Amino acid sequence: SSPFSALGIADAFLSVLAGENYSEPTPIQRAAIPAVLFGKDILGIAKTGSGKTASYVLPVLQRWDEAKWPLKNRHVPVLVLVPTRELAVQVETVFNALAQGLATRPKVMAVFGGVSINPQMIGMQDVQVLIATPGRLLDLIDSKAVHLAQVQVLVLDEADKMLDLGFKEEMDRVLALLPRKRQNLLFSATLSNAVNEITQLVLHKPEVIQMTDEPQEVQLIEQRAFRVEPERKGPFLRYLIRSMDMHQVLVFTSSSHSADHVADKLSKHGIEAEAVHGKKSNHARLGTLARFKAGKLRVLVATDLLSRGIDIEALPYVINYELPRSPKDYVHRIGRTGRAERSGEAFTLVTPEDQPHFKVIQKKMKQWLTLESTDDVDLKGV
Repeated sequence: SSPFSALGIADAFLSVLAGENYSEPTPIQRAAIPAVLFGKDILGIAKTGSGKTASYVLPVLQRWDEAKWPLKNRHVPVLVLVPTRELAVQVETVFNALAQGLATRPKVMAVFGGVSINPQMIGMQDVQVLIATPGRLLDLIDSKAVHLAQVQVLVLDEADKMLDLGFKEEMDRVLALLPRKRQNLLFSATLSNAVNEITQLVLHKPEVIQMTDEPQEVQLIEQRAFRVEPERKGPFLRYLIRSMDMHQVLVFTSSSHSADHVADKLSKHGIEAEAVHGKKSNHARLGTLARFKAGKLRVLVATDLLSRGIDIEALPYVINYELPRSPKDYVHRIGRTGRAERSGEAFTLVTPEDQPHFKVIQKKMKQWLTLESTDDVDLKGV
């Protein structure tokens, strides 16, 4: 049997895949295909060339084939937004190639600016999969050639590039026309602040798939883990920062709410701290980050979505105030320190109920840390 069938891909596609030289799924296909088939939202961080197009085209075609969404004419069930004409044509080709094995094939159409709109308007008849650049899509909507009220699956491909090319307003207008209940798949080569903002707007409990190169420099980082009772965590964090006279400390929490809470607590105790997370405006985040990078802010408290966007030469300290869900995120967090051949220090606070999860993280990293007891540290008045 094909390695693709193990991911849940139906038999109808298997001979086509073999004929199109898809022998083994790439890592992103392995991670994305089952999640898309399951109907989940996806945030995929992957460079071009990682096999990302097929990672959504295959499962989206299969979902279309199984559901046969009965929509009115000119209401498209699948919408793929792309930044350029080149990518639109490329995605259209992959959809058509992989749909060859289906008994009924969807009508796939790519639309973009720079060419006459009339043939595109006529061509919108019965389109099932629409691949579009944002500007031309809005022209077609304005002329009532296509409607988005029943979109079932939205794909934003190369979201970072769409934002770099200044499509933010167009994307916002398109998003406003979509139904609330739908599946969203967002792919980007980087996780910039702008992409993070779109992510927060569009995605619902996404499966995060990170395919950029893992930081291999974990060896350069000196790691220590402390066993702390939950009620002693706040005071112990302040004790660590003060006793080691830390400046430029990056503290990670597991939620925006928690990030705000930790930053407030530190500030109240005279340690200057600010939180950055997806619920803050882009402007506020950039300002805080700039101050932190310039060394004007002692502590930055952040969530995992930002662990990838913070790049500071030689950041001396990272503290995991709360553990991340996945071992990969742990590597990303501590990978913020010890960059460019300089060593950094990473500290993790582990409560008794965190211990099993921390074991899983260490096992994945193949690095074992001694859990240092903190019971005898005097935290009075810290």
